[in-house]
Amino acid sequence: MEKWKISDLVYGVLIPTVVGFTIIGIEMSSSPLFIGLKYTLLEAIVVVGVPMLVGLIWNQWAGGTAGFIMGSFYGLYFSDQLCAAQNLGDISLLGNLVSAMLIGYIAGALNKRSDSYRRMLISGIIAGTVASLPLLFTSQYSKVLGGLTVGGAVLALLPRIFAAVVMPLIARAFLRHAAKQETS
Repeated sequence: MEKWKISDLVYGVLIPTVVGFTIIGIEMSSSPLFIGLKYTLLEAIVVVGVPMLVGLIWNQWAGGTAGFIMGSFYGLYFSDQLCAAQNLGDISLLGNLVSAMLIGYIAGALNKRSDSYRRMLISGIIAGTVASLPLLFTSQYSKVLGGLTVGGAVLALLPRIFAAVVMPLIARAFLRHAAKQETS
């Protein structure tokens, strides 16, 4: 059995705990900046990052399934927030669900389990761009978002492009760790 190191405690306990309490702190804040940051990060991680990562590492079916599950969770959470605040639902939540499914599926279908950063990056950018289309389409009919604007389009595309750059780095780290475990 391998002995624990200080880095195990830092990366395994300290950093996740700080991140957890940061999330709670942002949730409890009433500042408009933090409220906007909360929903942007929630979308970037849940609807974009996780499905793209699963698609890049595994395959299109796993990525699409992760997108369906994570998009459903996001839709349920956001719907609860909307219902509590304004007593209405919104069609853009369906756009988020379809977007999450597409981003995971397309990333996996184009990447084909490659560990090349360049291929993952291109797959991610294409997946993120195409997956923003259902969200942009449904926002046209949104009672909450009030129709498509240039700012809204940028906010839909930005987290998806950001994830397309970051997720391949994380995916490569996972794949290299798995390869290292196989040789040990």
